[in-house]
Amino acid sequence: MTNAAQIDPDNLDFDPDALRAKYRAERDKRLRPDGNNQYTRIEGNLAHYVDDPYGAVMPRAGQSDLIEYLIIGGGFGGLVTAARLKEAGFEDVRILEHGGDFGGTWYWNRYPGAACDTEAYIYLPLCEETGYLPRHKFAFQSEILAHAQRIGRHYDLYEGALFHTAVTDLAWQEDAGRWLVRTNRGDALQARFVIMSNGPLNTPKLPGVPGIEAFEGHTFHTSRWDYAYTGGSSEGHLTGLQDKRVAIIGTGATAVQCIPHLGASAKALYVYQRTPSSIDVRNNRPTDPAWAASLTPGWQKARMENFNVLTSGGVVEQDLVMDGWTEIIRNLISMANFRGSAIPREDVPRLMELADFQKMNAIRARVDEVVEDPATAAALKPWYRQFCKRPCFHDEYLPTFNQPNVHLIDTAGQGVERITARGVVANGVETPVDCIIFATGFEVGTAFTHRAGYDVTGRDGLKLSEAWAEGMRSLHGLFVHGFPNLLITSNAQSGFTTNFPHAMDERAQHMAYLFGALKQRGAKRLEATAEGEAAWVDTMLKASRMSEAFQAECTPGYYNNEGQPNPKSAQNGSYGRGPVRFFELLAGWREVGDCDGLRFD
Repeated sequence: MTNAAQIDPDNLDFDPDALRAKYRAERDKRLRPDGNNQYTRIEGNLAHYVDDPYGAVMPRAGQSDLIEYLIIGGGFGGLVTAARLKEAGFEDVRILEHGGDFGGTWYWNRYPGAACDTEAYIYLPLCEETGYLPRHKFAFQSEILAHAQRIGRHYDLYEGALFHTAVTDLAWQEDAGRWLVRTNRGDALQARFVIMSNGPLNTPKLPGVPGIEAFEGHTFHTSRWDYAYTGGSSEGHLTGLQDKRVAIIGTGATAVQCIPHLGASAKALYVYQRTPSSIDVRNNRPTDPAWAASLTPGWQKARMENFNVLTSGGVVEQDLVMDGWTEIIRNLISMANFRGSAIPREDVPRLMELADFQKMNAIRARVDEVVEDPATAAALKPWYRQFCKRPCFHDEYLPTFNQPNVHLIDTAGQGVERITARGVVANGVETPVDCIIFATGFEVGTAFTHRAGYDVTGRDGLKLSEAWAEGMRSLHGLFVHGFPNLLITSNAQSGFTTNFPHAMDERAQHMAYLFGALKQRGAKRLEATAEGEAAWVDTMLKASRMSEAFQAECTPGYYNNEGQPNPKSAQNGSYGRGPVRFFELLAGWREVGDCDGLRFD
């Protein structure tokens, strides 16, 4: 970890005003009027970019089963939800998944070097329940996918699961009191309850630059890695690239992990960068057997909560995780507490900003320490607040740029100009290549129905796209008025934590409670009331104002709708007071027991 020494906020060795000006200048040259529209949706002639290269689609007949609890999505969110429902005694649980197996993101993201950057001991859910302990502090893709499959086996979730299946239509049948779920495999399923766990990052996107279809070489998206072309596996060893000139477009979290493997294998690698990522020390290591033997029952939940408090800005007696995420917060808290405990509330934002400057100065200094060429080092330095973009942690990424076959093509925030039949054009220069890899991420900030690939029709023909035309409306991010027995599990209007499976588990246990409450009341339907929904939207708006102001100052990225925060951003975002407060809010709501804001029929 790149530690920043504690400093006196009144005697700084840097100029905060100069840094603010630099951050604004770097942000402004990256602002684009098209925002999220700069990306191209993968459809039509581009649809082959989302074909599954990992498993054949097996023929099967369409089904018309009656199902009690249908979960859309077989990633960790869907798996944890199914597990908690089964633990609570709800047996008729089925999962419908677009991929060929459980895993979600970890089914699709098999690029070389793929690994979690949140500690595996807290990121892999249900470790105690399944009797598993990760092999490394940060687990690699193959182990994470295997754990998803382990959960599926442990809770008998493969029974009746529908893989390589995508929802095409979801409509409420008032007379039957069920949802009719149509799919691309000819299914017409009827489910009493539908839980949408589609995930926040599930629809790949391409850069909206001219010429993508004109390129005559080989191309693919990182979420559909073509090992038939590159050779190797998610562990690297890409022997098929030894005589290839490769371009990779994008330098976000995925690119940071796969670029070292590309650099080690390709004849020439050209890295096209619009905005550099923040790269901190990773320091991965095998699990210590002595530490593993010392664990006592309840260790994972305690560790998850410890991490969550720290990364929400809280104070704990001991940092159990001690990784790059918690080190960031430790530095911020240390800075804020420099003067002692009596800090005026109005001083906290300024002190936190200074601590952020200090941390990012250390991040930039590390680039100079590692990267040998001064011009390349300068281009790799991130000029923005730490949480404007997703922080990255890697020990091989920066050294890769010292290799003679690796070339950074920095576009000064402008991005790639166009793609030709022969290669990539940036800064007015065409570079011929044999292969282009798109590390351009997933859709974020587009309409939920756009990302899901289908709309939802509720009571009286109301479409979810219509209900959310002026922004998302829900109760606790789970229930929507006009859509009975539909539950939505996502980051939107709920508590977000970088340890995403933890948030999913909290919501899963909340859902199990709600289905128990429904059973106790002898009811068959539950739905948010109009009043409960309106009250929660108002709470969201009040709690998110500070976050909205912070994001407006950030360099463009998917955190701030590509530099275009709008009035819907606060309403569509996560709960502004953080995950700890949100989880406490749900727990308090359950303790009261009257299920305020919900209607049972």
